[in-house]
Amino acid sequence: MDNEACEKLYEAYYMRVFSYAMTLAGDRHLAEELTQETFFRAFTKLNSFRGQSDEVTWLCAIAKNLFADEKRRQGRAGAMPEEAASREKGVEQTAVERDASFRVHQALHALEEPYREVFELRVFGELSFQQIGRIFQKTENWARVTFHRARAKLKERMGEE
Repeated sequence: MDNEACEKLYEAYYMRVFSYAMTLAGDRHLAEELTQETFFRAFTKLNSFRGQSDEVTWLCAIAKNLFADEKRRQGRAGAMPEEAASREKGVEQTAVERDASFRVHQALHALEEPYREVFELRVFGELSFQQIGRIFQKTENWARVTFHRARAKLKERMGEE
């Protein structure tokens, strides 16, 4: 693939892949690394892309595999440190936002797979149900049903708190 085509692919899908990586990692630095590595791998392996799915679906699958590899490495080397809180916000506002965010992430974390990942792909990764189905090698309808069940479970867990 020539440089111009690589640039177009990068510009077209960078934010979607980054959003998905951010959903997986929950850490901006790691998400940026995953996104860059995803595009590097895609550019070097473009000849192996069979076109059976959308390009963004293929890129998200690469990112998912890279994230799984990273988690395995972390398991051997220990957890990565969290990023520091933003200094632009007031201390009280930051504390409230962190608490709310923590409760949402706690409820998300408690969701069983594949509910959690499907929910995150749809909400944070902004993927279509068709794309989510392709990532899981399932149907679009499966992705819709799984998402709606995940949302119901999440509402139930958030209501319990």
